[in-house]
Amino acid sequence: MSEKLVVTQEKEILKLLFNRLDFFNAFDLETIERLAKLLIGIAVDNRVRGVVISGHGKAFCAGGDLKWVLDSPLGPSAALHGLAANFHLAILEIRRMNKPVIAAINGIAAGGGFSLALACDFRVMARSATLRQAYTSNGLCIDGGGTFTLPRMVGLARAMEIIAFDSPISAEKALNWGLVTEVVEDGHALDRAVEMARELSGHSLKSFGWSKQLLTDSFNNAFESQLEQERTGICSCADHYDGKEGLKAFAEKRKPVFTNK
Repeated sequence: MSEKLVVTQEKEILKLLFNRLDFFNAFDLETIERLAKLLIGIAVDNRVRGVVISGHGKAFCAGGDLKWVLDSPLGPSAALHGLAANFHLAILEIRRMNKPVIAAINGIAAGGGFSLALACDFRVMARSATLRQAYTSNGLCIDGGGTFTLPRMVGLARAMEIIAFDSPISAEKALNWGLVTEVVEDGHALDRAVEMARELSGHSLKSFGWSKQLLTDSFNNAFESQLEQERTGICSCADHYDGKEGLKAFAEKRKPVFTNK
């Protein structure tokens, strides 16, 4: 039986590709458990400086496998409870990881695949690919952090429109609405995402990680709390090799060389 989640590494960039072609790369419990476990390990693996998530075939990820949910002997509610628990663990690892995580949206990203793409730091989308939240058309509500990320990207009114009408979102519209970082020609999303991750891997991961955390937490913090976190962060960066190297390089008018650890 082929792997449901294919893992390959190109130097410092790790690629995670869903591989359930007959299910449009929808994930069952086994697949999402493995994704969460891999992300936990990647977060502390100094050999990895960037992560790209994509799918084999014509789909990025169609979200949770609803056929698997319906076939569960525990019933759909219990099945979704376990599926969401592992899915949310994966989402939290993506948001807390001090490394860039990029979604290469090669085809349809729907349901949990939609939420997963939004949770990534950047999204490269193939021109013929589509986004669709898909939950409400199946009588469900959004999970995977979609109700947190979506309104912060497009605003509350637009988020309500996406949730209520559930119309497919083209690559052009996704770019105009700020849902994706870049649109590329079909067949090039994965390569472009890897290229982007490799470019970011030359930056300071310490700086990136703190900046990512501060931006994520800013939506929940009072202004004074955010200022204090910023002060803690900039001091922590300055005490790290990368911060010292960056300051020294600035004074010496040269390009810094970061450790990326």
